[in-house]
Amino acid sequence: MPDKHAVLSASSSHRWLACPPSALLCAKVGDTTSEFAMQGTDAHSLCEHKLKKSFGQKSKDPTEDLQYFDEEMADCSDMYAQYVMEQLTAAKEKCKDPIVLIEQHLDFSKWVPQGFGTGDCVIVADETLQVIDFKYGVGILVDAEKNPQMMCYALGALQLFEGIYDIDSVSMTIFQPRRDNVSTYTISKAELLKWADEVLAPTAQLAAKGEGEYKAGDHCQFCKVKATCRKRAEYNLELARYDFEMPSTLNDDEIEAILSKADALVSWAGDIKEYALQQAVNGKQWNDWKLVEGRSNRKYVNENAVAEAVHKAGYDPFEHKVLGITAMTRMLGKTKFEELLSGYIEKPQGKPTLVPMSDKRPAMNISKAASAADDFKEDK
Repeated sequence: MPDKHAVLSASSSHRWLACPPSALLCAKVGDTTSEFAMQGTDAHSLCEHKLKKSFGQKSKDPTEDLQYFDEEMADCSDMYAQYVMEQLTAAKEKCKDPIVLIEQHLDFSKWVPQGFGTGDCVIVADETLQVIDFKYGVGILVDAEKNPQMMCYALGALQLFEGIYDIDSVSMTIFQPRRDNVSTYTISKAELLKWADEVLAPTAQLAAKGEGEYKAGDHCQFCKVKATCRKRAEYNLELARYDFEMPSTLNDDEIEAILSKADALVSWAGDIKEYALQQAVNGKQWNDWKLVEGRSNRKYVNENAVAEAVHKAGYDPFEHKVLGITAMTRMLGKTKFEELLSGYIEKPQGKPTLVPMSDKRPAMNISKAASAADDFKEDK
């Protein structure tokens, strides 16, 4: 995608808006890819093809060239194309000639130096401009509300059609089918432009120069220099002032201060360990640490030969059990899974979990939470 190499990309805007100097630091680190990213690329290619076919446009079916294609991907791309068509139908009720753009290059460099990105789908009609972004990832639930990536895309779309359509508001939607997540955020054009002028543009200018203040937080998750960042270290080492006291000796404010950073602390410690390991593998000699061979488990060198030998001896070499829900969904596709198995699925009560007040899930009833906690203790 064209925004892949942009220093101030829309996709990384959540990070550089919070921590402007991180943009140039990350730009100096080479890009790496992951299996999850490659899955997403395949899914986007399939979505683009199906959407174009829905509109009667010429498009070559990429399926045979997709490394990660499976029934789940086919099902998710079908749902995406159907959702876009539904949005277009709704737009036609207000505007007789809406425009649909697929994988559209969007330029928001009026506010962000060399700022551009690719919008998965843009629907332009009188009164409302709609930007739809397909997310194939399953690990992180993505929210559209005040999502800076989506707002940057919306600004780029406004630049294309300002003056052509009478646009009053902008609707931004995250379509994340593997999480059953369709999140939409609507903002007036005036509010969006105010944010662009007062927040986005000045922060982008700082980021482009490597200026501004370093800041640690949840935006560090995808930062390329997170393992060696001194600000992140300071942020996490603030917990050291509690000197690992027993929880019963801490007051409520101290407990809440620790809770607010506990997950970030665990993540940071893991990043440090992984960074140090990779450095050692690459030849670095640490003063007080060394590489050793870790524990390994025995494994068969030829599973087919093992199965044949055991079978000949009169035993059954195979385990027989029903696939788990995730594996079954992947095999059948979501639609077929629901059709065949929806009547056989139940969702037990979840284990009580402590989260910040900003979490959108409703609070548990105290007695219900206590009962659930007892149930989980009994299951151990």
